[in-house]
Amino acid sequence: MMTMPYKYFMPPEWAPHEMTLMTWPDNRETWPGDRLNRAEHVYADILEALVPHEKVLLMVANDDAQQAAASMIQNRNIDWNRVRLVRMPTNDVWVRDYGPITLIRKFEAQVPGQKEPVMCDWGYNAWGGKYPPYESDNTVPKKLAELLDYPLVVPGMILEGGSIDVNGNGFLLTTESVLLNPNRNPEMSRFQIEKNLRKYLGVENIIWLKNGLKGDDTDGHIDDLARFVAPRTIIASGSEDPADPNYETLRENREILANVTDCKGVPIKIFDLPMPATRINDTTVDGSEYVPASYANFYIANGCVLVPLYDDRYDHQVLALFRKLFPDRHIKGIPCKNLVWGQGSIHCITQQVPKIGVSGS
Repeated sequence: MMTMPYKYFMPPEWAPHEMTLMTWPDNRETWPGDRLNRAEHVYADILEALVPHEKVLLMVANDDAQQAAASMIQNRNIDWNRVRLVRMPTNDVWVRDYGPITLIRKFEAQVPGQKEPVMCDWGYNAWGGKYPPYESDNTVPKKLAELLDYPLVVPGMILEGGSIDVNGNGFLLTTESVLLNPNRNPEMSRFQIEKNLRKYLGVENIIWLKNGLKGDDTDGHIDDLARFVAPRTIIASGSEDPADPNYETLRENREILANVTDCKGVPIKIFDLPMPATRINDTTVDGSEYVPASYANFYIANGCVLVPLYDDRYDHQVLALFRKLFPDRHIKGIPCKNLVWGQGSIHCITQQVPKIGVSGS
């Protein structure tokens, strides 16, 4: 049996980045009326916090989006030299899910130590076909790979970036409610899905949580539930209020995490995140009275961590925890109520491109 001449590896989010990918908001079905302008202000807040630490490739779908982005950015303390505006047709902003997942490909069998970055095009169907059209979003990985001159690999499987989280040391977090949902890959068994995850992401151990948050139209992305913040440390959403609509789901997931051990049998360290209020006095684009507001939807960038803020009862407590977990990075809280109304937050609208040739890659 012939073995592959190379291996793939997905660096953890805290490994150094070459850049961050983002898409400027312009979909008025996601943010109707003045909600679009509110979301744009949150984007400007994120860019102002992120750009001092790393470059951003910002996709704009059309003239209106480009003008809105330029107008908003010019009134902020943002270095234009570190923001690359790229005209590219898109349907919405969720680049974490439809954008390329950049991997490291190692040619161990040919030249030991030789490696290169590769963009992975998993395929995207708007979370099981919920929000057509999505064809433009689905072409983004191929177009970006061509634009940035990255090799492209196509596993032939639907997978959103927000549905997985890795620790760079062989472990992956995900949920059954998404990856095993027949609206993604109905022809694939759990065994086949795990095989692809191991092959392309360089993982060995897959931790399956159960379900996601109420109001999460992705069917339960992991980046609202639990995330690695270090090779042996997980930060997890939880609720102590039995009346919370997410109480039972989060309790079940927390019990699964409590039984996770590393390759040496040592329990993974878990830090708990409170659950902000998720019910809104309105309905979202899909008719829900809940939004997937979660402090777990943070983004680890070069030198900083961007943390979504939602609830005065918990915001300061959460920021203190992140300062403890990331003492060498600047912790920046971003108010995200106006962003999460569109069904996603900071992690959902960002996608890292790792830097090759550094520790962890």
